[in-house]
Amino acid sequence: MTDFLLQNSWFIPFYGLIGSLVTLPWTLGLIRRTGPRPAVYLNLLMTVMAVIHGSIAFFAVWQGESQHLVLDWLKVADLELDLSIEISPVSLGALEVVTGISLLAQIYALGYMEKDWSIGRFYGLIGFFEAALSGLALSDSLFFSYALLEMLTLSTYLLVGFWYAQPLVVSAARDAFLTKRVGDIILLMGLVALSSYGEGLTFSQLEDWAKTSPIPTVTATLLGLSLIAGPIGKCAQFPLNLWLDEAMEGPNPAGIMRNSIVVSSGAYVLIKLQPIFTLSPLVSNTLIVIGTVTAIITSFIAIAQIDIKRTLSHSTSAYLGLVFVAVGLGHVDIAFIIFFSHAIAKALLFMSIGSIILTTSNQDITEMGGLWSRMPATTTAFMTGSAGLVGLLPLGMFWTFYRWLDGSWDVGWPLLILLLFVNGLSALNLTRVFRLVFLGKPQSKTRRTPEAPWPMAFPMVTLSIVTLLAPLVPLRWPLWLSPNNPLMNQETFIVHWSIPLLILSGICGCAIGSLMELRRALARSTQLSLRFFQDLFAYDFYLEEIYAHTVVAAIDGLSRLTAWFDRYVIDGVVNFVSLATIFSGSALKYNTSGQSQFYVLTIVVGVGLLMWLILSGQWSIIGHFWSSFMTPA
Repeated sequence: MTDFLLQNSWFIPFYGLIGSLVTLPWTLGLIRRTGPRPAVYLNLLMTVMAVIHGSIAFFAVWQGESQHLVLDWLKVADLELDLSIEISPVSLGALEVVTGISLLAQIYALGYMEKDWSIGRFYGLIGFFEAALSGLALSDSLFFSYALLEMLTLSTYLLVGFWYAQPLVVSAARDAFLTKRVGDIILLMGLVALSSYGEGLTFSQLEDWAKTSPIPTVTATLLGLSLIAGPIGKCAQFPLNLWLDEAMEGPNPAGIMRNSIVVSSGAYVLIKLQPIFTLSPLVSNTLIVIGTVTAIITSFIAIAQIDIKRTLSHSTSAYLGLVFVAVGLGHVDIAFIIFFSHAIAKALLFMSIGSIILTTSNQDITEMGGLWSRMPATTTAFMTGSAGLVGLLPLGMFWTFYRWLDGSWDVGWPLLILLLFVNGLSALNLTRVFRLVFLGKPQSKTRRTPEAPWPMAFPMVTLSIVTLLAPLVPLRWPLWLSPNNPLMNQETFIVHWSIPLLILSGICGCAIGSLMELRRALARSTQLSLRFFQDLFAYDFYLEEIYAHTVVAAIDGLSRLTAWFDRYVIDGVVNFVSLATIFSGSALKYNTSGQSQFYVLTIVVGVGLLMWLILSGQWSIIGHFWSSFMTPA
């Protein structure tokens, strides 16, 4: 039985797809008498089956050899496309994270969206979401993975725009969709270019192909830059990082998955594409620069936000920036552990803030306070998730950073400073939010705030336990992705003092967040220098305005130019031809009089004019001109 389930692990993504399809009778309104609850329960049942099937397969393949299932799809000339499935501890482990968080998010949604009239449609979209993510975890084919990434882009659009009656939600869904499409289109160009070499269309082939690649450096650079565009959009990295902030307009249960495993899907694809990036140092350096810039600016942006969702969404981009840096350095195992530890902790944090939003009907942290005594389970979940996200001993992210800095990897001063910076600002941001939301005196909107209902409390408690157990992964990670990683010779100071400095950065961040003045009023500082930085961080470094005056303005100007050219040039030529046709037709209709003598007169005049041209020599001039015109130069 175990072998049967292992060999049929390819079917696991279909559980979510089936769950999505069975909700259609309720989503389309074909069944009204029962209400949408049966659709919810059926979708939950399929997700439970996916978790059970995936768990059995994962323990069966634990520390075993990878297996590949290949289904031939298309063979044309030298192009061979197949649907390749990888069954390995890494792929099934990623699948377990996807289905596990999806199950907890769906149970959580039972309480969060209990009174929503379209809860059946929401669960149908979540099932589609889960199917795409599960397929991506198992996929070994580049083109199949691209198709699944397109499914994720569509799912993001539908879930962000779930409450489509609100204009702000519609614009947020549109912006998120278009932003991710930019990266997807460039990624498709890279895949098409890669396919022209006849190899490397599966992730398992890329490493061998990269070692024997005959392509020039320039080609390798352009190919690598195009392939990182898709993960940049999916992981909300600079300069395509603003969509994740706008995506917070969707329901919070979808935000749980989006900020934990959806953004990690782009990082997962990036890790599998890493062998191609080794062909060009410029591509690796680009990954490091993009990750560093994103980690720095989004850490600053997060500490200036007052919307409780946006304070955490920007930190998602910061930690995924560390994944980009790790992949650029070739530390793929560390990249995998970072987004795993981050996914667990961030899902727990979004569950806790969703509980706050539901009970207070508010997202402004300056209008909250005193919730710790009224919502103990939510407070515990927020503290556990925060501790799991910051490098705090003995939780997951601490051991992840420890594996990175213990001397097994080539780590220099710039990377150590970046880790200390991100860890310190993350600790400061989470401490600031905790003080404003849970401590202090109750505000007008938090005086009567009961604890979340059991469908929301159960996933929070369960994920809190998982967060406490998450350190077992970085401690026991057997380097599946880089089995031959040599022991690097780092500077003695970095090896001995990096961990104490990391702990000190977290302590300093918590101390500053505990001691800094927090103004609940929205008054801006009277000091120009402080107000400048306050506005700079709060308005996302004015990236939206910069895009509006550069990229958007250029596209708008080009569209206006093409619209003018289409209206006055293309349409003008077409209208001229049509008018000439109408005029000539109207003029010639007078020649059809029906009188034979008029026809004879027309023939005589035509023959006479032709004879005059021939006898007067005009015909030879016309013939010479025509022959010279038709003769090629």
